Amino acid sequence: MTKPVPTPAHSSAVEPEAPPFIERRGLPAAPPKRIAHIVSVSGSQAIAVLEHETTAAGTQQTRVEIGQLVKVPTAASTVVGLVSAVSSPAPTSGNGIEDLRLIEINLAGEVVSDPRDDRLTFRRGVAHLPTLGDPVLLADRHDLTRVYTQPNVATIEVGTLFQDAAVPARFIIDDLLAKHFIVVGTTGCGKSCALTAILQRVLDDHNHAHIVVLDVHNEYPTAFGARAELINPGNLHLPFWLLNFQELSAALTSGDAYHEAEVEILSDAVVAAKRRYSDASSNRQLARRPGDGSGVTVDAPTPFRLSDVLAFIDEQLGKLERTQKTLPYRRLKSRIETLASDQRYSFMFGSLTVQDTMADILGRLFRVPNDGRPITVIDLSTVPPEILDVVISVISRLAFDLAVWSKGGLPMLLVCEEAHRYAPAAAGEGFEPTRHALSRIAKEGRKYGLSLALVTQRPSELDTTILSQCSTVIAMRLSTERDQQVMRANTHDGALDLLDFLPLLGDREAIVLGQGVGMPMRIRFADIADKGIPRNLNSGFSHSWSRPNLDRAGLEAIVSRWRHAGRERG
Repeated sequence: MTKPVPTPAHSSAVEPEAPPFIERRGLPAAPPKRIAHIVSVSGSQAIAVLEHETTAAGTQQTRVEIGQLVKVPTAASTVVGLVSAVSSPAPTSGNGIEDLRLIEINLAGEVVSDPRDDRLTFRRGVAHLPTLGDPVLLADRHDLTRVYTQPNVATIEVGTLFQDAAVPARFIIDDLLAKHFIVVGTTGCGKSCALTAILQRVLDDHNHAHIVVLDVHNEYPTAFGARAELINPGNLHLPFWLLNFQELSAALTSGDAYHEAEVEILSDAVVAAKRRYSDASSNRQLARRPGDGSGVTVDAPTPFRLSDVLAFIDEQLGKLERTQKTLPYRRLKSRIETLASDQRYSFMFGSLTVQDTMADILGRLFRVPNDGRPITVIDLSTVPPEILDVVISVISRLAFDLAVWSKGGLPMLLVCEEAHRYAPAAAGEGFEPTRHALSRIAKEGRKYGLSLALVTQRPSELDTTILSQCSTVIAMRLSTERDQQVMRANTHDGALDLLDFLPLLGDREAIVLGQGVGMPMRIRFADIADKGIPRNLNSGFSHSWSRPNLDRAGLEAIVSRWRHAGRERG
């Protein structure tokens, strides 16, 4: 049988495109591009034999590649799938005998007629599986548009499809954000640019968003222009009294044999300091209500003064004999005094006065109101490493508590760069409160409108509980087998075979799986150079070493900023 002459899969010579979503059953359609027929169906996978084509002089046979979309017409619907493998199990030696060529297809969904308006529409899942002999057709641009562009739902365009650059790649914004997503990929593959492309398109369509980016490498100050509220250790105000007791004890106590004693002393001192501040505030207001000052707990986010903590310790020291029992008191007092005087910690411990500014702090961090700046970029690159985990834990916990107390009325997105650093897979390697805060958001955040966006180059080192809660995976180039295995184990979709090709992806290319897309797809993210890109602090060795790059005066300026990092961001 002679088949119609096919158009090459990547050719732009296709029939004029009709507006999407107007094709109905009974209207004339372009001739199908039959390329194969089904010879095996097992579960969600089918195998088809490629058919040999009779081509006109000067034309090429249809090229079938892994990741391409194909369709299989059945009696009740058109089943849609992705090519996951190509093979020739019994290659011949020539002599005019054609090779047997097979393609494996992961079935993902089907195109059916919507009974409400008789419009052809795509839906996930396959109710009517193909059978032996059914034809396999190569999807054209209209098919790609119908499958990957979801009607009647909010979407954002982030790039183009690998199969046809004329078809936009769209994410379903509510499923992407509400159910958490993760961007994975090795260094230099474009993770930061991919995340920026997504967030820029979200902000383009949503002026009243609330997004917080935990920027551990100071990459994003230039990515969002005037729409971003930029916070760094020089203008960050995160007072110590906002910390819960677990976070506070991690910052103020040692981790040696005296840890338990110091924690017990600190607990009593903090409760006493909170009661003293509450009493003083009530007296100033001259309207103390019955019960004020009672019920104060060590975890309540109420203000207190470090001077009152130190006064309590001194008071207790005065009651003790000069024996070994005084050592935990003296060490705790010394630690508090050191932190209070160290300029690197001024954003947390350096305030000379204490005021209840909780609403102001939350408003600035989470953009309430956003005042035309719906995204907060928090530069954590110069935060002292010994307190970085505490800072991330506080921000994550405040985000969750705010979402809970707002009863879901304040949808927020928390973006965690280098997430494996502060939520590691191995227990005991990271700061436990941070892991707990992020795990709580991952498991319960969607009920209150709080979502996570994780970015990591080592998914194998990320806490598996958090990773498993990400319903959309944006997988860019991954070279190590361990990371690829982790992604396969924690991704539930009908096109996992596509992850086998992660090492071959180019820059800005990704395989996207999960609920944030209509079906699995291979895409190329848009070039965002004209809209603002993440800052790359490394200009390259060949460029930097071709001329003098730093003199003595410049080195001294760096040392000065280094020493005064609490007042001036390095």
